[in-house]
Amino acid sequence: MDIVSVFSRPALRWLVPSAAAVVVIGGGAVAGTLVASADSSLPERSAAQLLVDVQSAKVDGLSGTVVESADLGLGAFANLTQGKGDLSSLLGGSNTARVWYAGETKARVALLGTQGETDVIRNGSDVYLWKSTEKTAAHFKIPAGADAKHRELGAASTLTPQQAADEALAAINPTTAVSTTGAAKVAGRDAYELVLSPKDAGSLIGQVRLAIDAEKHIPLRVDVYAKNATKPAVRVAFQQISFAVPDDQQFVFKAPAGTKVQESTAGEVKKGLADHQKAAAEKQERAKADASKSGAPKMIGTGWTTIVSAKLPKTDAADSQAKQLSGLTGMLPEVSGAWGKGHLFAGTLFSVLVTDDGRVFAGAVTPEKLYQAAA
Repeated sequence: MDIVSVFSRPALRWLVPSAAAVVVIGGGAVAGTLVASADSSLPERSAAQLLVDVQSAKVDGLSGTVVESADLGLGAFANLTQGKGDLSSLLGGSNTARVWYAGETKARVALLGTQGETDVIRNGSDVYLWKSTEKTAAHFKIPAGADAKHRELGAASTLTPQQAADEALAAINPTTAVSTTGAAKVAGRDAYELVLSPKDAGSLIGQVRLAIDAEKHIPLRVDVYAKNATKPAVRVAFQQISFAVPDDQQFVFKAPAGTKVQESTAGEVKKGLADHQKAAAEKQERAKADASKSGAPKMIGTGWTTIVSAKLPKTDAADSQAKQLSGLTGMLPEVSGAWGKGHLFAGTLFSVLVTDDGRVFAGAVTPEKLYQAAA
């Protein structure tokens, strides 16, 4: 799923589709009759009311510290990315970021790691991407009237509770039970808690819980629980937050000593956007043409238990990427069945099956579901 960057849209206004609220209010999903009260002094709110609150939320500014933690059952794989302070570190362990927001054209995210820091800053039409470990910064200006859809900016924004909850709410449909629970306290603020639960027993996801600020109506915390788990496998939460508008100096990039700044002209940016749009259109056409081919990825099932099926590209066994993939696959347990033989990764929230004949099946489902799809 492509994540739209916080720098190309109202970052703190929920982009929950209107249909999502309509589905819950109209009964398409199972909206629980329970109501939430984060505190005895707060009015009770139903699940449908909370969805409307979130959809209409708007703040002029905020700053805070966001902590993201993930225990996906990656084992040794998680150690490959921890502490780097870049976007790959979000896959495992605990990560911290500082965020600032002062309107649609002023935003900053600083992803902090023990080995480095990555900052993404937008100030008006100026956008900077700085990586401390590489001592480099990329600077470009957003052309007037153009949407900034830079992939790395979008990836950086997935650390915020807003973006994490966007994906959860996008899953609301008849396969989801929606309810509320009791009190929640996040970053010292009262919050209501909205609970999304898959109804399909084949899903590894037990619940997604959204803690919604009782006054400002933005998500302060998102927890994703594996089935039957008492602790979240993924948590994205504000540890500290202020709704005061940050000072303008927070959005002024000052290159540290020794940093090489790479400039992109407006013409280069416009050409890049045009090339990106052209490439996207061509990719879409190729996808349509290849849809009937055996090697094209296929979606099996719907909702929370959707499985992605694909064939690994044929490569020379001596190729470095092929060797790396073979090495990683070899670290996984061997499995077999009527579908053949292969290797299985069974995480807390998702499973991946790589068969010896070059097929891959992945989804937030039990291994048994993957075996059925592979048969």
